Amino acid sequence: MEFRRLGASGLRVPALSFGTATFGGKGDFFKAWGSTEAKEATRLIDVCLDHGVSMFDTADVYSAGTSEEVLGAAIKGKRERLLISTKATFPTGEGPNDFGSSRQHLLDTVHGSLKRLGTDRIDLLQLHGQDYNTPVEETLATLDQLVREGKVRYIGASNFNGWHLMKALGASDKHGFPRHVAHQVYYSLLNRDYEWDLMPLGIDQGIGAVVWSPLGWGKLTGKIRRGQKAAAGTRAAQIPETGPHFDEERLFKIVDAVDQVVKETGKTFTQVALNWLLQKPTISTLIIGARNEEQLIANIGAVGWNLTPEQVKALDAASDQKPAYPTWHQDEFPMLNDRRVWGRD
Repeated sequence: MEFRRLGASGLRVPALSFGTATFGGKGDFFKAWGSTEAKEATRLIDVCLDHGVSMFDTADVYSAGTSEEVLGAAIKGKRERLLISTKATFPTGEGPNDFGSSRQHLLDTVHGSLKRLGTDRIDLLQLHGQDYNTPVEETLATLDQLVREGKVRYIGASNFNGWHLMKALGASDKHGFPRHVAHQVYYSLLNRDYEWDLMPLGIDQGIGAVVWSPLGWGKLTGKIRRGQKAAAGTRAAQIPETGPHFDEERLFKIVDAVDQVVKETGKTFTQVALNWLLQKPTISTLIIGARNEEQLIANIGAVGWNLTPEQVKALDAASDQKPAYPTWHQDEFPMLNDRRVWGRD
C-alpha cells in the first residue's frame, strides 16, 4: 500500500481508506448502501489490514450511530494497527442542540462516538458540513479542547465551501487553534467541481483531500450502460433520486473512455476510475466501500500501478466540465494561472 501525508500534517495515511457507511444498514437510505454486521465487518477489516488499508471512515449519523458500533466491535484487539476517522455536525436527534458545530453538540457527539467505537481517541475528526449558525471561533476552540484532552488527534472539514474553509483556517492562525489538515470531499470522473476552487485552496493551504464516493455514487462501476436499467439491489435502483447530479450522456462518454483504458491496461473499470483520481494534486486518500470481500479486493487493486500521462489526458478530456463562475472567467487569462495549481490542462 502507498502511504501519503494527510495535507501538511505529519500523519501518514493509506492511499485507500475503507468507508463503513455499509455497516449497520439502519433506515431506508443506509440499507440501500449495505447491512454489514459485526462478523462480516471483522472479516472485511482483516482483509483491509492485510493489504495496508489501515484507515476506516465513519460518521455519527451513519445508520444512526450503528456504523460506529459495528466498526468498534470489529476492531477490538486491533486498535493500534489502524486509524479511525469519523464526522460530526449533522442532526443526531430531535432536540434543539442535536445538530451543528456548537460546543454543546460537538462535545456530546464526540463523547458518543468514542463510546460507540470503544476507543479513547479519534485520529481524524471532521466537521460533516458547514454550520452557519455557530461562530467558527466557538467550533475551533472546542476542537482545540478535544485535541488537548487527547480525544482527537487531527481535525478536518467535509463538504465545505472554499470561503468557509478559508475563514476557519484564518481563525486558527489568528488564535493558535489546530488547523484543518483534511477536507473530505466528493470528487470523481463524473463530477470534477472540486478542481475549480477547493483543489487550489488545498494546494495553497496544505489541505489533504479525503475523497468520498470516488466512483461517482456508484455510477462508475462499469455496470451502468446505455439502454440498461440499474441492477436490482444497487443504490441506483433503490434510491435513484439521491446523490450528485450528472448528465447521462456525459456519463456514457466517460464510460467509453474508461473502457478503452481497461483494454489497454488489463485493469478493471473501477481500478481505472480510482487510479485516475490518485494522479491528481492534493489527494491524500480515497474512501472505498465494499459489500463483500470480492469487491474490496478488486478496489484495492487500484494502487501499485499508474495510468500513463496519455491515458490520464484521455480520461480528462472525456470527463471535462465547463467550470462555474468565476473559474471559467479566470481560465480566459492563462498568464495569471499556474496550471499545475488549477489542476486543469
